[in-house]
Amino acid sequence: MAEEERTIAFADLSGFTALTEAHGDEAGTEIALRFYEMTRSVLRGGAVLVKTIGDAVMLAVPDSRNAVEIVLALQALTDSTPNFPILRAGLHAGPANEACHDYFGACVNIAARVAAHARAGQILCTAAVAERIADSHLCTAIRLGPVTFHNVHDPVVVYELRRASAVGTSIIDPVCRMHVTAESSVARVRRGTGDAHFCSVACLRRWLQEAS
Repeated sequence: MAEEERTIAFADLSGFTALTEAHGDEAGTEIALRFYEMTRSVLRGGAVLVKTIGDAVMLAVPDSRNAVEIVLALQALTDSTPNFPILRAGLHAGPANEACHDYFGACVNIAARVAAHARAGQILCTAAVAERIADSHLCTAIRLGPVTFHNVHDPVVVYELRRASAVGTSIIDPVCRMHVTAESSVARVRRGTGDAHFCSVACLRRWLQEAS
């Protein structure tokens, strides 16, 4: 079992459960497989897709700059794909043990917890990653402060990474939680809190049924 310095990243699709509830398991499977292919398409610099876990992927990357570049590229790809869920991700850097084509240790555990802490559309990282990319101008790192995670002894200082070219407010189907555009949505309903856009007639019908 070899211990190596790695940046570990977890990324998943926010609202995936709502998507499968609205569109069925087959549609969810197709989205997940497409997400895996998107992930493979942006790998670089010795990065490894360690494993897929439902709607999530785990990456191990030799250095933090490449890891951040990959996750930002993946976010840009998912953001630009209509009728696709919103990405969220978390990264941490440190020593990790490699065994049986997988990685283990505190670095992996913290990265997973940081990813789980992210909201839809957020890329979060630890200070270890933020410090390593401070002079790279890849993105803006915004310090959010310390967070206490379950079974992690000390609070972890978390940063949000925002790419300069990030799009504005996303339009989210309120039923299946997929990203849609005004052009790709099949229906729009005006409401007091803002227009609701729907990716499909099925989502529109379900929303109307639940609203009645």
